[in-house]
Amino acid sequence: MHFQRLSQGRRENSAMSRPLVTPSTLRLFLALWPDDRIRTGVTQWQQAWSWPSHAALVQPQRLHLTLHFLGDVPADRLTGLKGQLRVTFEPLALHLGQGEVWPHGVAVLRPEHTPTELTRLHGALADALVAASLPVDAREYRPHVTLARRASGAKAPAEGPGLRWHARQGYVLARSLPGGAGYEVLERFG
Repeated sequence: MHFQRLSQGRRENSAMSRPLVTPSTLRLFLALWPDDRIRTGVTQWQQAWSWPSHAALVQPQRLHLTLHFLGDVPADRLTGLKGQLRVTFEPLALHLGQGEVWPHGVAVLRPEHTPTELTRLHGALADALVAASLPVDAREYRPHVTLARRASGAKAPAEGPGLRWHARQGYVLARSLPGGAGYEVLERFG
């Protein structure tokens, strides 16, 4: 009996001393990350929608405005990539005010207009991605905060949230955690 306990203890210690397994690829994206005031305002407005029962609402801690989706990137490129994705950031203001349901049931909150600073940031990051040999989406950039998926038939409130988002803190490189467990900010720029 004493021998069994000792053996189990050795197994537990050896399991704890093994290095953690890291994924070989990381699902990455660049985004503007809202502060608590904007996150709360968007969440309150999100709750005012009329949602179909099958809608999958985005959790408050996951709300963001995507700049570029990088897709699956080899994990061993992360350190170098952080340096390659550093571009000039100019503070910008977004007037969040248009709710829409896009094809395939994606409900979004769009800014009333796209500020010049956001267009420049998006373009500079696209150039940095090309220089890093990463793909860039060829479609027209439509800035938005995703509110829900599987939301066909959802109805936005008559009034927009009327939020003014002062993005002064820069942008982030984030990754989607495996199994839909959320997002992790890997680097802040700006």
